[in-house]
Amino acid sequence: MIDLSSVPNIPPGFIYILGAVLLPLFGKGKVRQAYLIIIAVLGLISVAVMRAPQTSWVFSNLIFLEVDRLSLLMGYIFAIAGGCAIIYSLATVKDNGHHICALLYLGSAMGAVFAGDFFTLYIFWEIMAFTSLGLIWYEGSRRARDAGMRYILFHLFGGCALLGGIIFHYMSTGSTLIGPVEYGIGYWLLLLGVGVNTAFILLHTWLPDSYPKATIAGTIFLSIFTTKTGVYVLARTFSGAELPFHGQEFLFVAYIGGAMCIYGVIFAILQNDVRKLLSYHIVSQLGYMVAGVGMGAIGLGIMATEAQELAIDGAFAHLFNNLLFKSTLFMCMGAVIYRTGYNNLTDMGGLAKKMPITMITCVIAALSISGIIGFNGYISKGMVIHAAEMEELHLLVLILTLGSVGTLISFIKLTYFAFFSKNDEIKAKEAPVFMLIPMCATALMCIAIGVYPQLLYNILPYVEVTSHYHAFETGHTFSVLQIVLMTVFLFFMIGFFAPHEKITYDVDTLYRKVGRGFISACEGPLVHFAVAMEKQVLRLADYLVKFSQNPRRETRLGIGAGVLFVLLFFALYLIIMLYAGWLSP
Repeated sequence: MIDLSSVPNIPPGFIYILGAVLLPLFGKGKVRQAYLIIIAVLGLISVAVMRAPQTSWVFSNLIFLEVDRLSLLMGYIFAIAGGCAIIYSLATVKDNGHHICALLYLGSAMGAVFAGDFFTLYIFWEIMAFTSLGLIWYEGSRRARDAGMRYILFHLFGGCALLGGIIFHYMSTGSTLIGPVEYGIGYWLLLLGVGVNTAFILLHTWLPDSYPKATIAGTIFLSIFTTKTGVYVLARTFSGAELPFHGQEFLFVAYIGGAMCIYGVIFAILQNDVRKLLSYHIVSQLGYMVAGVGMGAIGLGIMATEAQELAIDGAFAHLFNNLLFKSTLFMCMGAVIYRTGYNNLTDMGGLAKKMPITMITCVIAALSISGIIGFNGYISKGMVIHAAEMEELHLLVLILTLGSVGTLISFIKLTYFAFFSKNDEIKAKEAPVFMLIPMCATALMCIAIGVYPQLLYNILPYVEVTSHYHAFETGHTFSVLQIVLMTVFLFFMIGFFAPHEKITYDVDTLYRKVGRGFISACEGPLVHFAVAMEKQVLRLADYLVKFSQNPRRETRLGIGAGVLFVLLFFALYLIIMLYAGWLSP
């Protein structure tokens, strides 16, 4: 019998990257579909057979496989959600290039999660940025190209900040291993670089700008990897940092999470485009994760309070759950767009009978993201909010609770006006089978974890602490029911929440105005300087032409000026002779 325990596991990212390289060999028919399904299954198996702790695939100072409970958790959900996205894409994607970008994107995200050093992380971080850009540009329209350009500019800025932070950290510690970052310039640069990918407020506008403009399948991939990798790196690098002022900077990060939660919800409620609504909800749901990581303020394995450990577990439980219900929502809305050709809620309605399976899975995901009892979002949101209560962060508790109310309003709006409002003119039929399979799978997992949360507890970093958390405690359950009933009543009594076609402006409007003003301010002086230089150059060129035609007439030196010119020439010649030593014996 062969003992495989001593054989190092293959980094899962390599499977997807190699799969992308070999993809052109399998044509464009059913053989390619079977090949992509095999890649999805192999990726999931490669994570399932891993055991923590483990360090392998080390080349020089680059560590390609560092496995512990947290990286393994990320590997599980990336493999599950990524596999579902691959199967979903079989229904709409015909171009090999799109599949290659998706596989490279998935592989680089896996590579970043299992990287053991900062430079390996940075390599995969940048591959993620450029391969995900392809999923936007493959949509083919000018608006997608423009959005993609803004997207990559943001991520180039974030990547440069991340690299700067890594270099400062290496210079101060001499270590490239991923871990808590010392307070200083490197700390803030890393926070800035990670903040771009994690969609911190003011750094978030690339997300709702680009995701709705990507291809239908591309949006599914985009909703999974970039931001969640950012949350993972945030926990790895900033938890446990020795900060001045008793860690108040990291509580500030927790309140950044609260701000993201409220900000994303407000803008989501105002949207008409369904994918833009869901994109703003990515920002909002990231707020719970960032708040949890911020409250934790610890490194994995470092002594911490029960509240801090619960906060970290809550953050990553919500990350896991979010990838299930958010990918389901994007898949459902992608199916609606694919079958109807409409992106806006004002054009939809009456789809419940025409697309019943899509409607059911969408409702399940909407109940999950809204934190309704019996669905997975209720479990993880409750963990983060309970951790804030234990830390006595009452303002943060209020903010996160209001975020849940706004989320429920948003998804009553989405499901009602997409599926149940009257629209006799719309034509559609049920989504293709390759869309329905992953939608149903992720929806069922939302219910399974919501009913039996121990499935999730067992793979969280602090399993002992989480096992003591009672999700269905009577007081908490009753308060959530009250909030739900009040929110439903509020929605149907106030017509403000009905979809509209008004344009909502985010802070990127300010960025564009400032940018145009800066360019305008620079153009005037620069143009005047360029014109003046051009005139002087033309005058010099004109003089040289005339001089070459008649040197004697153009020179016109008097006798005194001529003598002075000759004396200066001989003085310069004498200096050169003395310096060169020509006059020495």
